Amino acid sequence: MYKPSVVFMGTPDFSIPSLEILINNRIEIKAVVTATDKPAGRGNKIMFSDVKNSALSHNLKILQPEKLKDINFISELKNLDADLFIVVAFRMLPKEIWNIPKIGTINLHAALLPNYRGAAPINHAIINGETKTGVSTFFIDENIDTGNLILQQECEIFPEDNFGTMYDKLKMIGAELVLQTVDLLSYNKIKTINQENLIHNNLHIAPKITKEFCKINWKQKAENIHNFIRGLSPSPCAFCYITENVSLKIFKSSFIIENHKLECGTVISNNKSFLKVVTLDGYVFIEELQISGKNKMSINAFLTGNKAFSNVY
Repeated sequence: MYKPSVVFMGTPDFSIPSLEILINNRIEIKAVVTATDKPAGRGNKIMFSDVKNSALSHNLKILQPEKLKDINFISELKNLDADLFIVVAFRMLPKEIWNIPKIGTINLHAALLPNYRGAAPINHAIINGETKTGVSTFFIDENIDTGNLILQQECEIFPEDNFGTMYDKLKMIGAELVLQTVDLLSYNKIKTINQENLIHNNLHIAPKITKEFCKINWKQKAENIHNFIRGLSPSPCAFCYITENVSLKIFKSSFIIENHKLECGTVISNNKSFLKVVTLDGYVFIEELQISGKNKMSINAFLTGNKAFSNVY
């Protein structure tokens, strides 16, 4: 069986299972392309990307271009003469790069395309209350997440799931799908599907998550707020304010639907075991939280040492 040689491109830990499953199945990795090293932490210590650390552990060639259109970087990629480029959680590639390999450049996307195109598909799927999502492999073209589909794998979103749990599930399912895709290419059995044939009127998009986006609007339905919290937990995390200068991150919640005539954002608590916030059609119970400047804690631990606040906004 012919196995294509690969240049792998990725940066966060989401990419690592895909890289390692290729290595473990003896796919030739001609180079790994990842983000440049950056200072981080209190001491501005230089930090490597997760993918660079993995590549170093396997003694792989590493490329870290500051600019993807740098002529020297493009020339080096061409000289590697790889059959296939594989992208898992990297930057948007210019045509000068994705058009290099003879087979093409494939991408792993953490959603069932064409739904949830964009930078944050896992977050937005949970925020929108989806009960299933998945991963897709496709050939990269001129636009973002629009290329011809190769394979897809569904994954159920359970009520207890949040962004963190789905991230961990999908990076493993995605790695298997990447390997299956390479295997199909090895046997020349790829039959792609044009995404335009799957588009309907109710497709969701998945734009990048900003800090402003993460602020909770309590004048919404309780379930929507609960899903919003799930979709941003444990990071970057949904938040609100209890005073002008004190913010509250919420990591875990539950909700009930119940008629009331109270103002949204009003806090109700017995100061011992529960704290709930009034929403448009019920209440959201805060179960795990973090006040700015404090550690994350359960609501029971918080109420043991603090009195409940009166409202949030």
